[in-house]
Amino acid sequence: MKKNLSTTFALPFWKSGWATLALGAILFTACEPKRTVDSEAGARDEAKDAAGMDTEILPADTGSQAVTTDTSMVRLKPTGPKPAWGSTITPPMQAVMEKLASYGSKPIPQLTAAQARTNPTPTTAVMDLMRENNIKMPPSKVDTVGKMIPVQGGQIHARVYTPKTGKSSYPVIVYYHGGGWVIADLNTYDGSARGLAEQADAIVVSVAYRQAPEHKYPTAHNDAFAAYKWALANAASMKGDPKKVAVVGESAGGNLAAAVSMMARDQKVQMPVHQLLVYPIASYNTTSPSYQKYAKAKPLDKPMMEWFFKQYLNSPADGKKPWIDLVNANLKGLPPTTIVAAEIDPLASEGQTLNDKLKAAGVETDYQKYDGVTHEFFGMATVLPEAKNAQAQAGMALKQAFNK
Repeated sequence: MKKNLSTTFALPFWKSGWATLALGAILFTACEPKRTVDSEAGARDEAKDAAGMDTEILPADTGSQAVTTDTSMVRLKPTGPKPAWGSTITPPMQAVMEKLASYGSKPIPQLTAAQARTNPTPTTAVMDLMRENNIKMPPSKVDTVGKMIPVQGGQIHARVYTPKTGKSSYPVIVYYHGGGWVIADLNTYDGSARGLAEQADAIVVSVAYRQAPEHKYPTAHNDAFAAYKWALANAASMKGDPKKVAVVGESAGGNLAAAVSMMARDQKVQMPVHQLLVYPIASYNTTSPSYQKYAKAKPLDKPMMEWFFKQYLNSPADGKKPWIDLVNANLKGLPPTTIVAAEIDPLASEGQTLNDKLKAAGVETDYQKYDGVTHEFFGMATVLPEAKNAQAQAGMALKQAFNK
């Protein structure tokens, strides 16, 4: 029987055996309007790949996304009272949200998609707080190259992360970033991909699926599945083991990862050995208890989720389809699952419901909710102890799955 991972984190973190943890989703570059096929960073990846060069697409002043488990970790302190929407928020998490609010950006629902992609994100806030508090990052422990993946109607870009541990073969993770199927890109979530590669000692294929409203449902889902099948077919050429392939996603990416597992099952394609879903979008219902309690939470609130649905879905009818409405879908036969949830998050209820529905369908499932933190916390390992623990959980679950 699989170990319940939630018991692991009662130990002091420095005793967990995870010597190095990655800062997920901390590399921030302003999210430029998404191109139909590729991003500028992706084009640079591809050019360097062709030249046989390591492709670290990093701003000059950021360094790596890895962070050591130093118990002297700087503890960020907020400057004001706790927000009305987050009475249980931790001081470091509150400090990040205060920094994000300090930019004075217009709310995303008041913007076009192109404008929304230029808004500062929580990664911006964390990077600024790290600079202000002199929080340093050590050198990268992965190499990256760009790849192009054929999809219906064109090609999409992927960034492949390979650990520098010198093994002849690695398991493979196909990773889908967040952003409501509308905003964010590979650079925004670069650190999450690096963290997964380091913690699971696996190759990570980070997928730049096409985004809405330029590409409506089910484009992102079809791109996600095409990327998964590409990874299966091309794993060996990347030093990957095609028999050990998992899917991982955050938020909208978590929804994509689960849908990919459903498509693999239904189309009789090799199943992922594991799916890791980090606060996934699992329902079209915006009246759940957590939506009501955290309707005004940050960085994700109810109006933003409704805006994302409006941008991606062709009509409300799409919201009832299995790839969106995961909690009411047929979940039988899906791979073992790890769900990571945040307390202060409109999506918290559906994450718990998805966990319950998966178990009812006979799927081996581990669920861990982290109190006092918000949506997007997972990537903030340099400033949040909860993020360090969540990344440890992710790495541990994936390693266990790969070693079965």
